[in-house]
Amino acid sequence: MSSRNRLAFVSAILVFGFLLISCSGGPKPPQPGTPAFYWAAAGEMYRAGDYIKTNENLGQITRTDNEFTARALPWEVVMSAGLAQAYSELADTYEAGARVAARSRNPAPFRRQVNIFRNAASAAAIQFAEAFHKLQHAENQETITLEFDFPRGSAGQPLELKKVSSGILVPDAELELLKRTMAQRGVLLAACGAVGAVEDAARALEIFKAGNPQVSVAAFRVHMASQLYEVTELFGPTKLDQPQRAKLLLREAMETVEEVPASRQTKELRGKVEGLLKKHKLTL
Repeated sequence: MSSRNRLAFVSAILVFGFLLISCSGGPKPPQPGTPAFYWAAAGEMYRAGDYIKTNENLGQITRTDNEFTARALPWEVVMSAGLAQAYSELADTYEAGARVAARSRNPAPFRRQVNIFRNAASAAAIQFAEAFHKLQHAENQETITLEFDFPRGSAGQPLELKKVSSGILVPDAELELLKRTMAQRGVLLAACGAVGAVEDAARALEIFKAGNPQVSVAAFRVHMASQLYEVTELFGPTKLDQPQRAKLLLREAMETVEEVPASRQTKELRGKVEGLLKKHKLTL
């Protein structure tokens, strides 16, 4: 065998061996940057209890129209709604702590956290409104499927909140745990409301036990529209003072009221939205 033929023969053997090794390893994992990759990452982070990272991965999916968008949107709506509420509550708690601290010591560390958490709440609220808008204009269907397990965490307020509101600054390590705990609590409460069990974790858990609960589109939309109304306070004149963002959330809430069947809940929500618009002299 000539040296050229021998080289070709050895190369063929190496390539064949490489193919065998590649095939024996099973299916390749999703490529980074693809919707499949972000979907898998969202599931992994969710199981780990990191709902902030979960929400980031879901946001990457819904930026485009792909095979996972329809499945990710309801999940993103619940996650971002819960995070917006969690961050807003943290900001309000630190603001209360700053008022106490101002009487005898330096309130600056509390005020710094107020700014951090209000900005985080703002980002989550806008993501919530945008995801909700996409969901409202998605293909018509009678039910929405929630493709995630019941969230971990507790519906009760963590003890650290009372410390902060009384003017006690928690250490950085405790603060990180508090953020994680509040994120889990916010998502849990949002999930409860999404399945019609507002603030009733035990009932919501039973609904989730069957796996991938399906909920009425109208009921889901009305509840999430009410959450948009609740988080609008964040953009009021005494907090972030961003009227255009307030209008964005209220517009989405009012659009829901006008499109779903009329009920006691929609009538109450319409009254709340109109009242807030009048209070802050806003027009949609």
